Amino acid sequence: MKEGIHPKYYNDAVIRCACGNEIRVGSTRKEVRVEVCSKCHPFFTGKQKIVDTTGRVDRFLKKYKDYRIQE
Repeated sequence: MKEGIHPKYYNDAVIRCACGNEIRVGSTRKEVRVEVCSKCHPFFTGKQKIVDTTGRVDRFLKKYKDYRIQE
């Protein structure tokens, strides 16, 4: 590798979420702040809600209800 062109790599970098969760990783940045992590994201916590104002989900389910995968 060429000398002087690569950023410094931190083995003990910290990712800090708005919920207070901290994850230790390796990164070229010493600290990274994020708004959502896997501990508080609705998809991973099971609290996800589908916002459907125009009925798209219902139309999709009605249209493709007969096309379920057979096991």
